[in-house]
Amino acid sequence: MTRWLITGSGGMLGLDLQVVLALAGVPSSDVTALERKDLDVTSLDAVRDAVRGHDVVVNCAAYTAVDEAETHEAEAFAVNAIGAANVAAACRETGARLVHISTDYVFAGDVDEPYAEDAPLAPLSAYGRSKAAGEWAVEAHCARAWIVRTAWLYGGGGPNFVKTMARLAGTHDTLSVVDDQRGQPTWTMDVARAILRLVDEGAPFGVWHATSQGETTKYGFTREIFTLLGLDPERVKPTTSDAFPLPAPRPAYSVLGHDAWRMARIARLPDWRESLALALPDVVEQG
Repeated sequence: MTRWLITGSGGMLGLDLQVVLALAGVPSSDVTALERKDLDVTSLDAVRDAVRGHDVVVNCAAYTAVDEAETHEAEAFAVNAIGAANVAAACRETGARLVHISTDYVFAGDVDEPYAEDAPLAPLSAYGRSKAAGEWAVEAHCARAWIVRTAWLYGGGGPNFVKTMARLAGTHDTLSVVDDQRGQPTWTMDVARAILRLVDEGAPFGVWHATSQGETTKYGFTREIFTLLGLDPERVKPTTSDAFPLPAPRPAYSVLGHDAWRMARIARLPDWRESLALALPDVVEQG
């Protein structure tokens, strides 16, 4: 019997992972779900106490306020780097396997083809730097770890792009959405299922990209949301990132490659359109 610990369990991915484990038949008594208020990952002693007695730790704990991190980089680093190091060290000490969640923001986004799992890291933002440092910490402290990068997440359990666009559709005749940021919209349920596959199938430790198949821009993403909601997609108008200046720079191209799944012969995530069609009713209902 595998005993699971989920840190940051109150976020979208943490919530969906609990659902996926329950659907897979994992008894609730074998899953420990700790939210931020339950576990401070910046405390090594607290992390050691939490990890003890578990076989798999999924580290979803993260400082994810991308723009705020530009002026609070120390706080982001404490959670995303030092916290990751603490979790990795505790897993090494107990022999637990670690699934560490990372992000496309570790890349600069200045290429025109999908990033391979071993592509050099070059973060543009404070948030990206803190997550890159977290990856390095995990690699340094825990050999039995999967680093799972994901991107453009949406789900039922928290604020996200899909919920925002669906809400704005009800209050605006037209929406201007950036058409110069390209990535892979990814449903958190798909990522949760992918994590379970990595663990159940004994996938090689290392870096994995858990993003949907296919790619689009934020503009294309929004048009698909409108279409699935039965709304006129022509209400969505393309614009550039310059029209919406933000404190933290975003990668213009953050499409992630999936060679690790192909080489290990483990099922990849579905196409983003297929997942969006399945997820949208529940995501909007919980918006």
